[in-house]
This record gives sequence, C-alpha cells and structure tokens, in this order.
Amino acid sequence: MIKKAYNWASSWTGTVIIVLGIIFFIAQAFVIPSGSMKNTLLIGDMLFVKKFSYGIPVPRIPWIEVPVLPDFNDNGHLIEGDKPKRGDIVVFRYPKNDTIHYVKRLVATGGDLVLIQNKNLILHPKEGNEYVKKHYKEEQILNVDGKLWVINPYQKEHPGIHNDPAVQNTGLAPSQLFNMLPIKVPEGEYFMMGDNRDHSNDSRFWGTVKYKHIVGKPWFIYFSWDKDKKIRWDRVFRTVESLEEDLKGKELDINHKEGIY
Repeated sequence: MIKKAYNWASSWTGTVIIVLGIIFFIAQAFVIPSGSMKNTLLIGDMLFVKKFSYGIPVPRIPWIEVPVLPDFNDNGHLIEGDKPKRGDIVVFRYPKNDTIHYVKRLVATGGDLVLIQNKNLILHPKEGNEYVKKHYKEEQILNVDGKLWVINPYQKEHPGIHNDPAVQNTGLAPSQLFNMLPIKVPEGEYFMMGDNRDHSNDSRFWGTVKYKHIVGKPWFIYFSWDKDKKIRWDRVFRTVESLEEDLKGKELDINHKEGIY
C-alpha cells in the first residue's frame, strides 16, 4: 500500500494533483509587486500565503484564475473560518477585478467608524468607548462629542506604517491621502490600507473588501531580491512578525519617488 502510494505520488499525475491540492487549500506563492506595504513588505519579496487562515477559499486554477468549484456558500469560501482582525496583513482579491491579488493591512472591520484627518488614521471601534479606554493610551484618544476615537492605532505595534513627508497637500496628490470624511464600515466587510500610506491604492479610493474576496495572510518569505536582482538573504525564510520586530527602533526609509499604486 505504501509502495503504491509512493509510486502514485511520484508519477506526473500524482505530482500535479498534490501540487494543485497544496495551492488550492494550503499555500500559494505570491510576489510583492509594488511598494504599497513598504517597509513591512518590500518589492521583490516572494512569500507563501496561508490560505486556511480565514477559511478555505473556493479554489481557482493558478494564472488563469478560473474557479474549479462553484461558490456553494455564496461567500467565496468552501469552508467559512475565522474572520480577519484589525491589524492583520491580508491577501485578498481586488474587488474591482477579482483576478488580481492585493496585500494590505486591515484597519477597520464591520461596524467601525474610520476617517482620515491630516494624513492621520482615526478609528472609533464598534465596541465603543469602554473598549477604547481599555485598549489604548490616553494620548492616542480623541474625544469628539462624547465619542472616543483612536489616532493612528496601529503604528506603534507595526512600525512599518508611515507617511511620506514629501507628499504634500498642494492639490497634485489625491485628496483621500490627507482627509476623508467618517464612514461606517458595512458588516462583514473590511477597510484596507497600505503601510506605505501615501503610496498605496487601497480602500480610501475604491471602498471596502467583502469576506468573499479574502484569500489568506502572509506566511513567510521564501525568497527576496531587490531591483538590481541582489538577493536579500536577511529576509529569506522570515515571517512578517519577525521582520516587524527588526523594524522597531530603526530609522525607516521614507524617501519615495513612486506614485500611488
């Protein structure tokens, strides 16, 4: 029996089925194409996405993105799982074109109120004022008409989050980078932003992400190289969490010449 299984697994058919099974249900390779998550994730980082983090998405054939099974539950998942949490880095399908994958940080969930003021992310969690007082320091809290808001709730824990001082409100850059009126995130949906706040095409521009578009979360970087094809050995086989620990206390690269992506 073991020999038959080995022979099957060693055959072309067995190998293809095993590889597709891994891609469909466990992990899929993903390359960071832009600097929208800099300095947490860099252009040229190649990582595995853990596809069972938030349930099991409906599998699609790689590269051509054709579903191999119907969406039985009408939520993009064969098996529904834990939902993404505030602060998670999430890989998801772009709501305007679900054949394209994006990676961003989740900054607000269903029921939360979120706004942008002078580039600052300001959040009122759906749990209310007592939750804010319990989980955030007084200097982070803003009281507006009795409602408590948190100013930049993720930057201390996730030091890769930053703004680019070269991007000024002169009328040339999109207004959403600087100010956004308060919105309430719909239930079951998620507001995503890039850590490279002034160089990220995200929910500020095209809205929230539904659960059906959620794919998974970064697992670890299996390879990384820079624009000159120089291997960044210090990032290979590293998790996002360990890379964020390295960033704490370091002076970050916030000089950019990129546009919004």
